[in-house]
Parts: sequence; C-alpha cells; structure tokens
Amino acid sequence: MPITATDVRDQVISWRRHLHRHPELSFHETNTSRFVAETLGGFGGLEISRPSATSVMARLKGGRPGRTLAMRADIDALPIHEKNAHDFVSSSPGVMHACGHDGHTAMLLGAAKVLAARRAELAGEIRFIFQHAEEIPPGGAEELVRAGVMEGVDLVIGAHLWSPLQVGKVGVKAGALMAAPDAFTITILGSGGHAALPQQTVDSIAVAAQVVTNLQHVVARNVDPLASAVLSVTRIAGGGDAYNVIPGRVELGGTVRTFDETLRAEMPRLIERIVSGVTSAHGARFEMTYERGYRPVINDAGAADLLRRAVVAALGSDALVEATPTMGGEDFSAYQQKAPGAFFFVGARCEESGIVNPHHHECFDVDERALDYGTRIFVAAAEAWR
Repeated sequence: MPITATDVRDQVISWRRHLHRHPELSFHETNTSRFVAETLGGFGGLEISRPSATSVMARLKGGRPGRTLAMRADIDALPIHEKNAHDFVSSSPGVMHACGHDGHTAMLLGAAKVLAARRAELAGEIRFIFQHAEEIPPGGAEELVRAGVMEGVDLVIGAHLWSPLQVGKVGVKAGALMAAPDAFTITILGSGGHAALPQQTVDSIAVAAQVVTNLQHVVARNVDPLASAVLSVTRIAGGGDAYNVIPGRVELGGTVRTFDETLRAEMPRLIERIVSGVTSAHGARFEMTYERGYRPVINDAGAADLLRRAVVAALGSDALVEATPTMGGEDFSAYQQKAPGAFFFVGARCEESGIVNPHHHECFDVDERALDYGTRIFVAAAEAWR
C-alpha cells in the first residue's frame, strides 16, 4: 500500500530537528546539501543533481504523461545566536535557523519520499528544488535559474512556515504577496570641527537628522495612498569617541519595499530629490548608492487555485484563508520569471505553547504540527497536477 504524508510525519520532524541542530549560512550549506542529497538518494526513483555547489535538485517522472510541476524549499540559516531551550538547539554558535528554512527542507523531503513511492499514480514530472542562499541578495534562486533548474517547468510552488499565522491555517492569495526589498546607502558629507565652534563646520549629524526626517515624506506625500511602499532608515553611523568633535561624515542606510515595478523604479529619484534639497540647503554634499533586491512575489491566479485545491484536499476547507500580503521579500520571485508560480504561508504560531516569536528572532520556533500540514499540501498539489 502506498505511503502517505501521515506515514512520514515523525521522520519529517526528525529531519527538521537535525537540520535545526546543524545550521549553515548562505552559500556555505555544504553539509546541509549533502544531507539532502543523501536522504533523497534513499527514496529511489529520483534523478538527483547538484545545480550549484550547495544546492540539490531531484526529478521524479510520473507514470503518466503530463506537464512539469516544480516545488522549492530554501535551506540556509541566519547569523543569529540561538537562545531557545529545546533539546535540538543550534550546535553552531552564532548560526541559527531563525526563519523556518529547516522546516521547509524537511517538508519537501517528506513530500519527495511520499511521491517517489507513488510515482506510478502521478502525471508528468515533479521537480524538487532545494535552494541555497535565500537570505542574501542576489539570492540562490537567480543562480539556480541560470543553471537551468526551471527549464521545461510549467508551474512552480513554494511554501513558508509563517509565524504571524496560527498553526492549522494556510494562507493562499493570487496577486501581490511579498514585496521587492531594495536597499540604499546615503553618505552625508559636511565639514567637521570643534563642537564649541559649530559656525565653522557643516554639521553632518544635524544634516543627516534632517534627511532622515524628510525621507518620511517620500511615502507620505509622494506615493498614492492606495499604493504600498515602506521606506525605513535602519542604520546611522557617524562620529567617533570624542564628545567635542563634530564629524564631517555620516552614513545612513535603509530599505525601500514596494510591490509595483513602476513605483519601485521611481523611488530612487524621489529619495535623491529629498536628499539633494536638504544637503544643498545646509551647505553639505551627499553620495548615494541604491541596490535593487529581489523582485516582488506576484502569485499567478492559476497556481494559487491549484494550491487552494491542494489545501482543501489535504486539510479541509476550514484550513484555507486568504493570505495577508507582507512587505518582506523572497527570492522565490526569480522562479516566477520563468514559469507561473505561487507562494503560500503555512501557519506555525501557537500561543498556548509560547511559539509566538517573529522570524529572525533569537527564540524563533515553529509548531511542528505545521510540518505535517505543509508536507500534505505539497503531496496534494502533486496529486492534483495535470
């Protein structure tokens, strides 16, 4: 009798705990990718390849003709020192799976095991992509796309264990789901001097403070209120250890997050106009760099419909909710440039168990029931695929 997601539930949890105990940073997932490849190799019936040094792809040919469905999981961890108290905390100081990628990997491994055992029932090809380096732009997805992992793919799906969403709920949405996270650095160039003689200086700190304040007008007074944009100054660096020295240089850094590509392209100009006006008014100069991050994740309607049907088939209609868009970014968008695709959120929050911390927190955790739910949805999506 073919195995089901229920049959691999405990193994999925075990895989997740192993991966959590042994996290690796982006572009350094050597042991993680080896573990994934070796685990996949034990299932049988999979064509396993290594499209990059620290990623893995497995292809499963179904028993009937059909199209190709790709499923993606990210495998990298974050430079965070874990402060959880469970018995599978990170064994690598300063490195932690604080975003759920260990769970994503375990869920997709579980789905691969179930589907490999049931390949005669499947139509077309199921392609499992275990991607490195989601956390660091330009991201591993672009590298894998260049390596050809999306060649011949007709549709792609991916999941994220989601701490804002209660366990047992799954969020699916057509259209904009995750934003494009771009980054900027602005250097304010003044003229330093003695704090007792400010009239002889161009105070870069005072000018930088005005720049920070006025940058809030970029969104508040230049962006349509019905559009979505977030501009955050997240870093200020300037001055030394002396209290009586006005520095001549201050550096600001931050992010801009948008869904709409037209607005995204306009934001650097709006920022530069504000910074130019403020610095000019105070006799300072500036330098600015602007780096485009991942594209926004825009879910295809057909792919979202497949996921809705999979959620209902796997968990029942009560589990399905409309996903709330987030201004967070995800390089899953790179795959969507090659084929229609949809990303979905698997609820992983549980107040009763104290699993409430946000992503990238030193005490981040997931309700492990979510691992079973995610595995079931991947399996159901493959079964519904034609």
